[in-house]
Amino acid sequence: MPLGDHFHPPLSPARHWESFHGTWASEIMAVLNEGALPPGYFAETQVHVGSRVEVDVASFQAAETVAPEPQDHGGVSVQTAAPPTVLLMPAVFPDEIEVQVFESSGGATLVGAIELISPGNKERLETRRAFAAKCASYLQMGIGLVIVDIVTDRRANLHDEMIDLLQQAEAFRFPAASSLYGIAYRPFRMDPGGDQIEIRPVPIAVGQTLPTMPLALRRGPVIPIELELAYTRALRKSRL
Repeated sequence: MPLGDHFHPPLSPARHWESFHGTWASEIMAVLNEGALPPGYFAETQVHVGSRVEVDVASFQAAETVAPEPQDHGGVSVQTAAPPTVLLMPAVFPDEIEVQVFESSGGATLVGAIELISPGNKERLETRRAFAAKCASYLQMGIGLVIVDIVTDRRANLHDEMIDLLQQAEAFRFPAASSLYGIAYRPFRMDPGGDQIEIRPVPIAVGQTLPTMPLALRRGPVIPIELELAYTRALRKSRL
């Protein structure tokens, strides 16, 4: 991954991609907390790659409460309650490489998110749908969102996956045949007109400067996300 002023894909294995994405997210957070955010806001990172839900099944089962056997002392017979029904449903927990922005007044409240798409997010239909569902839930709560995809070896478009999940028209799919992109979403309520989401897609190309994306904070200002600045800082720290 050469140093330079413009975006170049890494030449290293996928695990280095994921490590770099975590570093990039940390640098985006640092740029925001160093002054890009107005007073009353702060940013944090959430980075989980691979299976992040680990449960020791034996310990879990041992922790279940077991009712004691009734003792026969000649008293009134009491019917033992039936154990509760337990169902195990298959699930997919997608990679999570994101920067979250919070408003601090009155307790930390999530108002914006920046999602860096990982190779794992695009790998299978299940992981693509899980990522799309997460992003859709943010938008349905009115949280401003930016997603960035610079994964060059998998061509699935996760914006289109979310549009399909929300059963929206073909016109809202990504307008160019580019597998690399940044997209900014601004949910808002218009009277009359109802709830709407403004979508700003920007294609990304190898060798060009990464775009500055607008992140619309819920009930707050729109702030610039300087992807190129944070990317360059991450390159220098990662040494890939």
